Amino acid sequence: MPETMAAFPIWVIALDYALGVIMWTLIGRAAMGIFLPEDSSFFFMRFFVRATNPILRLFRPITPGFLLEPLIPVYVAWFFFMIRFYLMPWLLGYSVMGMLSFPLESEIAGMIYQAFGNR
Repeated sequence: MPETMAAFPIWVIALDYALGVIMWTLIGRAAMGIFLPEDSSFFFMRFFVRATNPILRLFRPITPGFLLEPLIPVYVAWFFFMIRFYLMPWLLGYSVMGMLSFPLESEIAGMIYQAFGNR
């Protein structure tokens, strides 16, 4: 994380973390939706539905009507990916940085490497 902290201001990292958590939560809802109905009593599914319903309502005006209901969270997550990968670097004056240069995912990849890569 020190390399990430040196490369970006703290507000950029905080914004990326927030957008990343929203994006991955939407993807988690879509993945859980493969196995469970939306009104399931399973704790994680209830969390994903409650956490993402306000975001899905916000994006409802630009969500095409032909999308299958289980794919709508992935469609909305795509917007967050595009903001993180293209819009944020452009607004900050950076070039597009590459897949694992997102601060949130870089941190997670570093932890996985430390846990399993040094064997």
